[in-house]
Amino acid sequence: MFTRRTFLGAASAAAVSACTRTPEPQPAMAFQQTDAPPPEPVIPPLPARYGAITDEPFPVPAIPEGVVPENLWMQEVDSPFRGHAPGSIVIDPDAGFLHFMLQDGRALRYGVGTGAQGRGWHGEAVVQFAREWPRWKVPDEMIARRPDLEPYSVANGGMDGGPGNPLGARALYLFQNGQDTLYRIHGACEPEYLGQAVSSGCIRMLDQDVIDLNERVAHHAKVTVLPSLRPGPLPGVY
Repeated sequence: MFTRRTFLGAASAAAVSACTRTPEPQPAMAFQQTDAPPPEPVIPPLPARYGAITDEPFPVPAIPEGVVPENLWMQEVDSPFRGHAPGSIVIDPDAGFLHFMLQDGRALRYGVGTGAQGRGWHGEAVVQFAREWPRWKVPDEMIARRPDLEPYSVANGGMDGGPGNPLGARALYLFQNGQDTLYRIHGACEPEYLGQAVSSGCIRMLDQDVIDLNERVAHHAKVTVLPSLRPGPLPGVY
């Protein structure tokens, strides 16, 4: 039976229901994808020619993997200097390349370290002679910058060839008009500095590369060192 009490109870329930908001369905939480770590860079293995050399008077250590960029490895390329005769050398210090000219517009390209700003030499010269594991006779102008090198001056007979000698396994001596330029193409370039302009002026190569180049270069081969267009001074490494 519908009584007044029933009516009031129903009315109260309706009022409470009217004031209570039915919860709206919540959207499903979007799946949050975390970024995957980037893949490890693939380091191409060095050619076997950059391994250790054990049949020299002094050991030549292997070049560490992942230190020398692939573009600085010795490789045959189309020559960008077509006007130069086979057997000649062209060095581009800003690019960090030495090109040894071959036949038919081809060249062997080697990575090199070059002279820091203000210390590099440029021009045309010839390879007057070459030396295996040469003595290092420090020029007076370098001793003026580095007095600690005075024991290895020309007057004191220089430094014996071998490990620790900054000329490395080979040195090609550049002369211009019969005069020593005091600049060399030589080994002992630390792999991490290959392609950079950080030396005291000479053209530095990996020992494996300078040994190879020395076997190819003829007496009095022409060498052209292009001028550097690099702005600003750079720190020197001796």
